[in-house]
Amino acid sequence: MDNTLIDLALESNGGRTLLTSDDFFAPKENLLKPGRGIFIEDKYTNHGKWMDGWESRRKRIEGHDWCILRLGKSGIISEVDIDTNHFVGNFPSHASVDACNMPKFSGLDEIIENDEWIEILSNVELQGDSQNKFDISSDQSFTHLRLHIYPDGGVARFRVYGNPDHANENKNKLIDFALADNGGEMISCSDMHFSHMGNLIKPTTGIDMSDGWETKRRRGPGYDWSILKLGSPCTIERVIVDTLHFKGNFPDSCSFEGCFEPKNKKDSFLKNKIDWTEILPNSKLAGNQENVFSLSQTLLHTHIRFNIYPDGGVSRLRILGRETS
Repeated sequence: MDNTLIDLALESNGGRTLLTSDDFFAPKENLLKPGRGIFIEDKYTNHGKWMDGWESRRKRIEGHDWCILRLGKSGIISEVDIDTNHFVGNFPSHASVDACNMPKFSGLDEIIENDEWIEILSNVELQGDSQNKFDISSDQSFTHLRLHIYPDGGVARFRVYGNPDHANENKNKLIDFALADNGGEMISCSDMHFSHMGNLIKPTTGIDMSDGWETKRRRGPGYDWSILKLGSPCTIERVIVDTLHFKGNFPDSCSFEGCFEPKNKKDSFLKNKIDWTEILPNSKLAGNQENVFSLSQTLLHTHIRFNIYPDGGVSRLRILGRETS
């Protein structure tokens, strides 16, 4: 393999598993972690043997399993490695890979309904406890992949080696105005009993439930909220509520309000002297995934009020828009 290639899908490079048909025995998130995975002989969970990879249950109906992931860096792919390290009696017999090019933060419905998936690796046989490496012959740049395994089983790691396409990454790029690195700042919140609101605007992917914003369980009326100062005034096109790691304690729903108050100081927000305008009505959330909402509005905003109903935990908050003078 060319030593100049990088793993475009690696978690530390921004890669993210988005959706899978099944990960009953071991979670999809393991696919993009560093290393090749470890094996602990006597370690079990309530679902069965603990495995450091992605493992689906034994399929008893027609079909096969799959996992959709977003590359951390879009690019031209030269090689994939479907690593079945430590999977010896439970690895898939075959696999294939599809790819497509979409905006980075596309919603799951948009990704699933996209009819422009291209097969870049046709059905190939896999070996257990092995690095199954395959050359990819394509000069197209891709952002998302879909790994198919036939019919079921476990894969320790999925590596996608290639060259980043910086031109594609910057094409019509939306800016995350919530990001701390872009000047975003959390001002206040109703409660942060379990973890700090500042975690919402970190640039990295959440490590676990402690690495997010989580409120205590609400036993009375009302709901929880947080207020964010955007890095600069902008028009907002998408908001992403990432509930990664929050599976039984994510909020039932959320809403967003905004305002244009470039001259108001922090005290005005703390004393609730702001007239907020609704930009996203109360909308359902799903646990352990990116919840993507598209907005149809042209108003400029400097601050966002993020409401969660009635309480719970959120890993990251992304406010994507375009800067304006």
